[in-house]
Amino acid sequence: MISSDQIRRSKAVQRHTGRTFHVATRLLPERVRYPTYVLYAFFRTADEVVDDDDPGPPAERRRELERIRAAVLGEREADDPVLAAVSDLRERHDIPHEEIDTFVDSMLMDIETDRYRTHEELSTYLRGSSAAVGHMMTEVMDPPRKEAARPHAAALGEAFQLTNFLRDVREDVRDYDRIYLPERVLEAHGSSHADVESLTPTEGFRAAVRDELRRTERRYHHGVAGIRYLPAGCRLPVLVAAVLYVDQHRLIRELNYDVLSTRPTLTMRRRLSLAARTWLRWRFSDDPLATFYRVTGLDAPDGVGDRPADAPRMPNAPS
Repeated sequence: MISSDQIRRSKAVQRHTGRTFHVATRLLPERVRYPTYVLYAFFRTADEVVDDDDPGPPAERRRELERIRAAVLGEREADDPVLAAVSDLRERHDIPHEEIDTFVDSMLMDIETDRYRTHEELSTYLRGSSAAVGHMMTEVMDPPRKEAARPHAAALGEAFQLTNFLRDVREDVRDYDRIYLPERVLEAHGSSHADVESLTPTEGFRAAVRDELRRTERRYHHGVAGIRYLPAGCRLPVLVAAVLYVDQHRLIRELNYDVLSTRPTLTMRRRLSLAARTWLRWRFSDDPLATFYRVTGLDAPDGVGDRPADAPRMPNAPS
């Protein structure tokens, strides 16, 4: 049983390090909200091993990640309240061991890999760092048609992660010497990883970021389309999260795709405004995609369907 102290600690981690996601999490029903705090704290605990301001040797960080893995999987006693809570959560919600393994493996990749050549190489990392997160959240939400929801949850998790990559290009290369923009994407526009390393926002770099925004928005479309499969109380919060994350694309476009000179950041006032607008639009809609595009002002990507063929109908008001 997750204690109130474990929830409090986990919530504090999310409030401090994930303010955008925290706004959406607070809208979830309690049965999902508390586990979400715990899972988020677990993700951040592992991530901070990799992105510590004063990292130890690679072998030491690998050992720490393996310690975290073993504690969460119940293979050793957890000496951290958050990890103990995650272990309990994994058992109660039947979160598959392979999802934990895949996530931790992606954190290990961050120790060994700091550049990606192609989208295909990056997709291996995304499977653990974001798709696995979507799968774990699906287990916690426990929708009636879980298998139908899973690929959409994975797509939305990947979209969130890709948005973070685009927002954090400057921070990642300056602070961690890590570049998630595939080199082939940059080369296709006459740019390179060297431009990123020197923080030089060439026209080619800007064009590459523009194309990556469009590509990421296709993942949002697929992810948001699956919100219909979620339990009623989870639909609006997940939709709010999608709206908040993708609004960072607006900021990047306003910067003319220059994410090397500054890091775009949403204000809390903007977050709350978007959450309120999404809620108001959602009250009169049975279509998450229609609400998503109306609030964000984005155009639907070309060549994608608007609604899963077997998607359930929903009432016109949230519950």
